Amino acid sequence: MPFAGGMTAFPGGSVDPDDADATIGWVGPPAALWADSFGCSEPLARALVCAAVRETFEESGVLLAAADGVEVEVAETAEWEAERRALVQREHSLAELLTRRGLRLRADLLRPWAHWITPEDEPRRYDTRFFVAALPAGVAARDVSGEAEEAAWVPAADALAQNERGERPMFLPTLVTLTDITRFATVANVLAAAPPGRLETVQPRLEYTAEGEFVVMPDGSRWRPPIRLGRSR
Repeated sequence: MPFAGGMTAFPGGSVDPDDADATIGWVGPPAALWADSFGCSEPLARALVCAAVRETFEESGVLLAAADGVEVEVAETAEWEAERRALVQREHSLAELLTRRGLRLRADLLRPWAHWITPEDEPRRYDTRFFVAALPAGVAARDVSGEAEEAAWVPAADALAQNERGERPMFLPTLVTLTDITRFATVANVLAAAPPGRLETVQPRLEYTAEGEFVVMPDGSRWRPPIRLGRSR
């Protein structure tokens, strides 16, 4: 890809206009609470949650949605794969898919985790929210994305060790997120640790020294990622 080629990253992507469709059925914390976490308007908060659910379905085949009384819809049949591909190709929207299937988005399965903005002097600018979620019982992620060379489950500590050896390059937000997650013993602990209230915005700055280029975090810590944050390879 022109951007982030060769990098390990989480599923995700940009918010689409259709993600703001207010007709999407919804289970869980209302948009107002998500807006408080993200420090944004309710329509944008709703669109961010919908985008997270849509991108997770598009890139891993996991649909965080269900009919009343059902934990999560298992979307692994050929019929569902056709639905996923049609969503990727924008032949229908998430709202249209859920309405036709009688499903509601499960916002209760997600938690807000972090809010990152790229350094001011980077040519590619991103204002990104990160979520955490547990894979529901009976649901399996699949390697279905056309954007990745490889899709795999990797324990956070193992991924960090591979990065340290130069085997798994990552951008700083991925590194920091995985480092944060390794503090917890279980997925339930991660979900319980999701920050309450408004997320603190993390916007690093770039520092150039005789030793090289560093990304400096708001707390003063200095990181040297494999490539420049926000640069293509």
